[in-house]
Amino acid sequence: MSDQYTFDDPRTRFPRISPPVQQQPEPGLQSRMTPKPDLGEESYRGTGRLTGRKALVTGADSGIGAAVAIAFAREGADVTLAYLPEEQEDADHVIGLIEAEGRTAVAVPGDLRDATSCRALVQAAVDGMGGLDAVVNVAGKQVWQPRLEDLDDEQFEATYRTNVFAAFWIIKAALPHLPPGSTIVNTASLEAYQPAPDRIDYASTKGAVNNLSKGIAQQLVERGIRVNVVAPGPTWTALQVSRGVDPETLPDFGASESPMGRAAQPVEQAPAYVFLTSAESSFVVGATLNVNGGMPTP
Repeated sequence: MSDQYTFDDPRTRFPRISPPVQQQPEPGLQSRMTPKPDLGEESYRGTGRLTGRKALVTGADSGIGAAVAIAFAREGADVTLAYLPEEQEDADHVIGLIEAEGRTAVAVPGDLRDATSCRALVQAAVDGMGGLDAVVNVAGKQVWQPRLEDLDDEQFEATYRTNVFAAFWIIKAALPHLPPGSTIVNTASLEAYQPAPDRIDYASTKGAVNNLSKGIAQQLVERGIRVNVVAPGPTWTALQVSRGVDPETLPDFGASESPMGRAAQPVEQAPAYVFLTSAESSFVVGATLNVNGGMPTP
């Protein structure tokens, strides 16, 4: 089995998928997707880059968040996983993989759209791991709407609360616990630069995350805390099958958009988060690392 250090052709490293049309109610379960996303269960190899770190990862039950949680554990970190209660089935899979590495997994189901829940999440992470020195905000809400008139106030607010407000609340609550050397990695998207016309609310939140992160980075670097961003391109996750995109477009997902000719798998996003959390990136502050298969960004 190859790992992330194997030399090969990136175009064929992972298969070009053509998912059948499928839909699940939000938030969707990865375990019921066809095909199932690759989180690196069999392929991600750790090298001790995060030994002793204590990380909080939101959206850690599936998709990119789950791949990050698994990679962090294999790099030597304890992990607190934030996810919705409805996602427990997927979360249990990730928790088992973290514990198999001999690391602590602190499970905290809850709704990040609520400020009180975000603050309780941070406290649970500190209590469960005996501290906190890495915050990774991945959890996101994405629901396609073909016309602006179909985008109601409730969806618009819920998307902002999930994608922007939660990151703000979590970072603010975490600050008293973060020693110098700590890191924060937020998640934007290619859509911060190339907004899809049927995902107006989602795309605009990702632009906000990018800008918010760069402002916070300038403040916190004076405390020895680094803030950076990962901006993924099309990646096969539960977002896509829970009204994230037009279901009729699923068979061609990622293939026509990316110069790579395929969508990414979640495991391909994880190394960017590992790099920005590790001491290897000690002089990287306020940066956005685009992991999008070759789509140009500013």
